[in-house]
Amino acid sequence: MKGFKDFIMKGNVIDLAVGVVIGSAFTALITAFVDNLIQPVINVFGGSNVNGLAFTITNESTTVDIGAILSAVIAFLITAAVVYFVFVLPITSARKMDRKRRGLPEEEETAAPEDVVLLTEIRDALLAQRDSRTTGGTTSQV
Repeated sequence: MKGFKDFIMKGNVIDLAVGVVIGSAFTALITAFVDNLIQPVINVFGGSNVNGLAFTITNESTTVDIGAILSAVIAFLITAAVVYFVFVLPITSARKMDRKRRGLPEEEETAAPEDVVLLTEIRDALLAQRDSRTTGGTTSQV
């Protein structure tokens, strides 16, 4: 039970909960914006058709709504742009400024995994071995 209490009391869980609530409210806002402003504008391009860019395939119950798909794509792009420019970009720059203010080095690239380093050493050794076997214009294959 202590482990669960520690998990709940961490700031990350609280931040995650706040993010979910804000995300839900933001999704409702974007959905309303797209359904009531973007969708009617897209439907205008459908001409005099009452359904806008929607069309039926075989009967009246089978409808393909291109306008709804375009609206969903636009809603996704708006949401992604707002999340990036309002949340990700400022947090990233704040972290960089905080590291700079504290005199910490910039985040270093992570080292290559040990197996990649080993394979690179094997490759280099094989190339060196092949180069040492080269004599008088003939090359032996490894």
